[in-house]
Amino acid sequence: MFDDLDKYQEEIRAFKETSPEKIENFRIKYLGKKGILNDLFAKFKLVPVNEKKQFGRSLNILKDLVLKKLEALKSKNIQVKQAKISEDLSRTAYPIHSGSRHPISIVTSKIIDIFSQIGFNISEGPEIEDDWHNFTALNLEENHPARDMQDTFFIQSNPDILLRTHTSSVQVRYMEKNTPPIRTISPGRVYRNEAISSRSHCIFHQVEGLYIDNQVSFSSLKQIILYFTKALFGKSKIRFRPSYFPFTEPSAEVDIFWGLESEADYRITKGTGWLEIMGCGMVDPNVLSNCKIDSEKFSGYAFGIGIERIAMLLYQIDDIRLFFENDIRFLEQFKGKF
Repeated sequence: MFDDLDKYQEEIRAFKETSPEKIENFRIKYLGKKGILNDLFAKFKLVPVNEKKQFGRSLNILKDLVLKKLEALKSKNIQVKQAKISEDLSRTAYPIHSGSRHPISIVTSKIIDIFSQIGFNISEGPEIEDDWHNFTALNLEENHPARDMQDTFFIQSNPDILLRTHTSSVQVRYMEKNTPPIRTISPGRVYRNEAISSRSHCIFHQVEGLYIDNQVSFSSLKQIILYFTKALFGKSKIRFRPSYFPFTEPSAEVDIFWGLESEADYRITKGTGWLEIMGCGMVDPNVLSNCKIDSEKFSGYAFGIGIERIAMLLYQIDDIRLFFENDIRFLEQFKGKF
């Protein structure tokens, strides 16, 4: 029996396989329930009394030899795998960090969710637009002075083609293809030929809303905007100031009472506590007629929100250029925000 122990020890020392499958078979052969070591321990009772001590010591040495051999083989395998990984020249030299949603995307999703809960669907359209959908159909005929309110990027080879200056063009396309009742919001990117500074940019984002049905009134518009300001800002104090937009009549600017609780509040509200957040109004009957909707039968309201402005308010950002520079240090602040 002692000869068997010596034979097993030689076999263990000589084992040099690196295949995980063969290493596992080696482990089962010696340490499994029906393995060699369990069999030898079962035979321990047959060993003469005067040899039990030496046989027991030899069994323990054999078991320890098997465990050390397995540990050495596994450690070697890990080193081989690590070496193979380090040879992958396509791997980045820098740690890979998880990304985060852009603040513009976060705010846009919030606004869409708010209006989706009360039945508004989402409509989208092209960013390269024609004069009719961007201007003329919206009561801005050629040479209309209000066109100067929006410095436009025109295609040089074709002055009838331009980069849209608002997502109202999407609403025109939607009205041309659908009949009332219409309840839609149009989020998207727009372009205006403006100087880039901390407060303005030639690219920005809007969400514009449109509701057309029988007997739609300005009071309906007030209620929808009050609902929106409560849902997004948690503010319930709003005011409407008369304004002018070519495609709505009457038109208004909407302010919310932001408060004067901190130094930042004084700065962003210029000490008044009030903050402008959007423009709105009743859809001009001429716009409805241009889109083949009976203005005698139907009426509606429209509103427009600048996403960058809302994001700057919510996250206390004082430079609009940060949204477009893809600075990792800036974007990482928005991890975990939804």
